[in-house]
Amino acid sequence: MGFKEFLFGDKTADTLLVQMVDDHDLEFIGREVSFIRELSDGKDFCLKAFRVNSWNRDLSPWPAPAVFGSEGFGGGAAETLDCLLKAIPDRNDTAGMKEDGSKGYQRIFIGGYSLAGLFALWAGYNTDRFSGIAAASPSVWFPGFTDYMGRNTLYAESVYLSLGDREEKTKNPVMARVGDAVRAGYAQIKSEGKDCILEWNQGNHFKEPDLRTAKAFAWLMNRK
Repeated sequence: MGFKEFLFGDKTADTLLVQMVDDHDLEFIGREVSFIRELSDGKDFCLKAFRVNSWNRDLSPWPAPAVFGSEGFGGGAAETLDCLLKAIPDRNDTAGMKEDGSKGYQRIFIGGYSLAGLFALWAGYNTDRFSGIAAASPSVWFPGFTDYMGRNTLYAESVYLSLGDREEKTKNPVMARVGDAVRAGYAQIKSEGKDCILEWNQGNHFKEPDLRTAKAFAWLMNRK
């Protein structure tokens, strides 16, 4: 498995943002980068976007049946994370150099939208490489995920969660659980003493994903 990598921002910055994307995300990622700069008051960052080969397969933590359309979920997140960790350096690891040859990053945040947001959150339970998680409108309706959160330890120190206020108002019975799921996930993370916020945005799942993702990354970047 391999991913095509796209780099944005300042490759010499001390903060690295990691985001799994598809072709649709890439159409708007330039605007997302501009939003991040604006919302973080111009802080320097490097954003590495990795285009997945199969959205439902590569980003799902375990197999699950289709909830819309006919394509199910392949449970390839572990393989994806393994490849991703080989592509980025450890924090403060002088052996893991940036593109300009300087030492590794001081802060590495992983984030994404929808299923990529779920993957980012799941990754926070499976590696200590990321100091923060930017989960914008994450697919926490995914079968068994909130139970998984309750059974496992979160390594990341800070987590941003968000959801559109109309996302749970859907006729799909599985996806309609997203509101209760994100509330339960937020409560679980807070109970572990983590730095966490749950922000509600106006609109359904498809409204302003680039802005919502930018808000998630900027919140992490603005933490002390």
